[in-house]
Amino acid sequence: MNNIERRVRIGIDVGGTFTKAVAIDVATGKILAKSTVPTTHNDPTGVSRGIIESLESMMSSSEIKKSEIELIAHSTTQAINALLESDTAKVGIIGMGVGPEKQNVVKRTNLQDSGINSQNELKTVYEFLDTSHLITELEVKTAIENLRNKGAETIVATEAFSVDDPSNELFVMKIANASQLPSTASHEISGIYGLEIRTLTTAINASVLPKTVQVTDFVEKAIRGIGITAPLMIMKGDGGVTDMDTFRTKPILTILSGPAASVAGALVYLKVTNGIFVEVGGTSTNVCIIRNGKPEVGYVTIRDHPTCIRSMDVRVVGIAGGSMIRLKNNGIWKVGPRSAHIAGLKYSCYADPEDLKTGEIILIKPKSNDEENYVAIKCKGGTYAITNTCAANALEMIEPGDYAHANKVSAKIALGLLAQKVGSSMAEAALSIIQTSSFEITKTISRILKEFKMDNAKTVIIGGGGGASVLVPFMSKQLGISYKKADHAEVISSIGVASSMIKEEIEQTMHNPTKEQISNLHKKIHVMIVEKGAVPESVVINSEYIPEKSVLRVTAMGNVEYDNVSNAKNVFTLDEAMVRASEMMDIQKNLIDLSFETDNHFVFTGHVEEKKFLVTKKRYHILVLDRYGGMKLSIPNGKLFHGGILSVIEEFEGFISSKKGGIAPQVHLIADLKIIDYSGLVSSSNITNAIKSELEGLSKGAVIVEL
Repeated sequence: MNNIERRVRIGIDVGGTFTKAVAIDVATGKILAKSTVPTTHNDPTGVSRGIIESLESMMSSSEIKKSEIELIAHSTTQAINALLESDTAKVGIIGMGVGPEKQNVVKRTNLQDSGINSQNELKTVYEFLDTSHLITELEVKTAIENLRNKGAETIVATEAFSVDDPSNELFVMKIANASQLPSTASHEISGIYGLEIRTLTTAINASVLPKTVQVTDFVEKAIRGIGITAPLMIMKGDGGVTDMDTFRTKPILTILSGPAASVAGALVYLKVTNGIFVEVGGTSTNVCIIRNGKPEVGYVTIRDHPTCIRSMDVRVVGIAGGSMIRLKNNGIWKVGPRSAHIAGLKYSCYADPEDLKTGEIILIKPKSNDEENYVAIKCKGGTYAITNTCAANALEMIEPGDYAHANKVSAKIALGLLAQKVGSSMAEAALSIIQTSSFEITKTISRILKEFKMDNAKTVIIGGGGGASVLVPFMSKQLGISYKKADHAEVISSIGVASSMIKEEIEQTMHNPTKEQISNLHKKIHVMIVEKGAVPESVVINSEYIPEKSVLRVTAMGNVEYDNVSNAKNVFTLDEAMVRASEMMDIQKNLIDLSFETDNHFVFTGHVEEKKFLVTKKRYHILVLDRYGGMKLSIPNGKLFHGGILSVIEEFEGFISSKKGGIAPQVHLIADLKIIDYSGLVSSSNITNAIKSELEGLSKGAVIVEL
């Protein structure tokens, strides 16, 4: 074996049914090993047992040394599962405000209003502190003790305008932590105004803190216990990874972590530009739209609770490869939401055919509070579930070698027993199962197509997950949309986790932000992301002002390692970027020019001629992609100033001075590692001064003006 040590990244996706892992060679992007083990929900150390089993399996099969592992990243379902299953802690809320406004502050922060806390699903108790005077340690301790006596297990500190002055919230947190109570503050969760939604989001976060702190401790102890010292990261719902301390304090950021992992795999490994990604797991199916090389991102709603947390727009359907069949009136009624894994049963299509021949159909309750209408086969050798995977194998829909391929003889025996029960043929019973399951997912896809006005002819469905071949090809035929299966479909989510970069986002309420405010946020997020493990030279910062919300949004992305970035699997070559630009702009490749580039960005210009009333008009579509194929800007009609700093400033000033009167145009600056949106500045002179300040000391840059 070569004596030169490899540099290996490990990606682990902890799903509802299976824990799937991959080991990737950093230099080549080659997958060195894969592993799939049942998720160990009921183990005394929780899911960490499955993580270690999958990790040790790969290290053994591919002879990976502990010293070769430079990063372990994993996704988790712990936060969302705790919320969905109401496995949450009682939250003690300390609302703060000045005396005369007490009634208004209490109304907005105690979460007893059913319009805020629907059906009182969040268990909360409340205390108010008057901040018209300097609050004392005794006042805070008394409030915390009162909350503890009411059953509070965590503390939330919330005050109006704390995003501007968080001192009172920090003071409460300090005392709560000293009192051995986990705490969180509203200014830590979001920088936007809106006291109710900020308090609600913080309370949701606090409600899962004890659970996630326990999980974090288990996972870290397990990884370190086998002698691995590499950084341990966790997937967030926005598709980036972050450090484990963030999971300890802000677990709400990992909501939809699992679904985001599979989408990240489609984006960075498969390099999908436009399509609908459908990942079929064992318990659930994730559906996400990818447009122009990026997923839709929006504010998350959790069990009808609106939040100010942004995450990938992933639709989760409770049907997948391991979903069990349900009967009603002696006929096939529904499929799911319970899976064979939840019921503790093996799939009948993996059973010994001779064993199944002795079987009989029975109805069971997977969980004690379920209806007793889930189908199982009781045999001498045990009890087996009939699942979607069994039906697909009985119909011979699964190709040999596919992850979901099983014993078709066993599958046909199992479906034959079910067919006798419902009075149909084996093929009719199996097809009914596939049709029933597919219907729920195709409804979701149809809604997405309509919602985003997508053209079926130009859309492709990409199948991922171990159960991709079970349902997705059938659905694509029903919808009349082309289909392709992802490479390494069964572990695409794990690939996504391993390939993702560190990502952080700050949203701050601002009215007409100044260049100083923009610059300060850039510095703040750069420090934040570097502290979480990103190499400083790799950090790329984007800022965007949303005038209708008066919100400045700053996003930063960075690599954990940087020196081999040119060889990384997820980095786009110029030709790959040109192809994606052509797709995004819907312009032929030969009509697109690479006008400007930096170490982190490509700037393409597409030439478009439009005829109106016998007059030909020319416009220039300007598109900016990062080195990972992500679209940063798309300006349908713009003007580009680029090159040396002096010439850029001179040409831009000449252009701006020629535009007399009116509101300043939308202007974007590409400078070194940053893309800055100056839509918050309404004065042309302020924009010019801000650009000069930002370009100072640089050798080149680019300014894009929207026309």
